[in-house]
Amino acid sequence: MGWGDIRRELGRARAAWDSVAVHAAAAVGAAQLPAVGMIWYVDVTTGDDYGGGTIAIGLACLFVLAPLYLPFLGLLHACVQTLPAALLARLTVRRVRGPEWMWHLAWAAALGVLWAGATAVLWGWPFAATAAVLAALGVLPVLGVAYFRRGSRSRARAWGCSGTWIVSAGVSFVLFMVVFGGAVVATETGLVEEYEPPLLSDAQLTGVWRGQDGAVLRLHAGGRAELTELPMVSETDDWLADPVYTVCEGTGTWEPLRRDGDGDGDGTGGGSVGVEEDVDRDGVGLRVDGGCGQPTLWTIGGTERDPELFVLFGDPDAGDLRILTRD
Repeated sequence: MGWGDIRRELGRARAAWDSVAVHAAAAVGAAQLPAVGMIWYVDVTTGDDYGGGTIAIGLACLFVLAPLYLPFLGLLHACVQTLPAALLARLTVRRVRGPEWMWHLAWAAALGVLWAGATAVLWGWPFAATAAVLAALGVLPVLGVAYFRRGSRSRARAWGCSGTWIVSAGVSFVLFMVVFGGAVVATETGLVEEYEPPLLSDAQLTGVWRGQDGAVLRLHAGGRAELTELPMVSETDDWLADPVYTVCEGTGTWEPLRRDGDGDGDGTGGGSVGVEEDVDRDGVGLRVDGGCGQPTLWTIGGTERDPELFVLFGDPDAGDLRILTRD
């Protein structure tokens, strides 16, 4: 196939970007986003919040302002996944057997995997989970394009631009209510359980913990600690400072800090490291020799299999979260 043939094929395939496909892809892509946002909210609120403030107010604002930004997000999703997949499907059916909508689904899933690879390289997102989410987000818009395009062939069934978006709004509301109802049932029945941090013994806490920017914390049996480029609460503990923490290295002392047995958060830090704050979760109190920073509580998070130590520096609603994972 020469360049001229390729240009002719692409010219014919641009029919996949007709006005019906564009409006349908954008409208249906936008329609699924509130339900996706609710799923994300349930996942976040039933997982480890790392000591941060509630996101309910922010989420409520997003829903109130949804009519202003959802169309743009839907169009963006259409331009990077649904419509390119439609063009590739149109090219494919000219060479290979099979209904166009099935090839459209296949290419949408493939582009989702491609974008997941890009996010993994650029931002370190987990590839498998991101690929699954992006592939799933491509299904409903593809089916929506097929539905509205079929309806556009008959004047009696044609929705038009405004009709497409009205139907999309109705579908969005139904999807959101289904997800919301499912989330309520799942939490009330215990199908989705509230997050509980792991309980680690002193022996499990000892070892090497690593974080970003070269941070290393070595906890030795007996209460000695070695640290490299480790963030600690700054001397001023000022939320407006930049950065809101002090980077320390050298040696120090540590001790496990436990909440009281009934888990009501009345446990108190202190002891040899001098962490003076209520302890509502188990953690590690750390003091650096030489007076670098203030004694800092590194709270235990993660899971029994993959434990973490973390500190949220600064504003609890928008602080700087630093996480250490065990070697």
